[in-house]
Amino acid sequence: MTLPPDPQPAPPDAAPRDPAGIAPLEHALRLAEALVFAADRPVAPERLQAVLPEGLRAEAVLTLLAARYAGRGVELTEVAGGYAFRTAADLAPILTKVVETPRRLPRVAMEALAIVAYHQPVTRPEIEEIRGTSLSQATLELLLEQALIAPRGRKEVPGRPTLWGTTPRFLEQFGLRALTDLPRREELLAGEAGPSLPNMGVGMGPGA
Repeated sequence: MTLPPDPQPAPPDAAPRDPAGIAPLEHALRLAEALVFAADRPVAPERLQAVLPEGLRAEAVLTLLAARYAGRGVELTEVAGGYAFRTAADLAPILTKVVETPRRLPRVAMEALAIVAYHQPVTRPEIEEIRGTSLSQATLELLLEQALIAPRGRKEVPGRPTLWGTTPRFLEQFGLRALTDLPRREELLAGEAGPSLPNMGVGMGPGA
């Protein structure tokens, strides 16, 4: 009976493998890809770190995953303090011809949202003063319903009106990493810039 040959030792620089036979880095990339795909909001590095093998940094894994998706139809994008899959920017105009575009925010809601974004925290009377016209309760409730704005305390003046500010959802809708990335107000108010309702526009990935 012939005995099988002894297994050859792994090269010194070979990456260790987990019990499933997958190198830890590849396993981490698959974990990150699955988490971002399944998540209902952008995945923060801290959220990924909790499930990564010991010794691997979430920021490095996400950076490598983004590099792997670069130039593909779907890309990994940093948005709203986390990472999410988004349709490649150069393909979005083409897809709008064949993908049904959901309802967008009304112009009056976009105007109010732009004022909140650039003047926050801001009260409802201040929004009305800047717009030069009243703001209906329905418009305010629409922005609240879509989680684009949220209360930010009360202003210490007579009546103590509520102060309003934008939310992480606002950043996500507009593909912004932070408020410092805000475009010019005119660009935000442009018809093409308005977020779709519900949050399933062409630029959104499967996990958005």
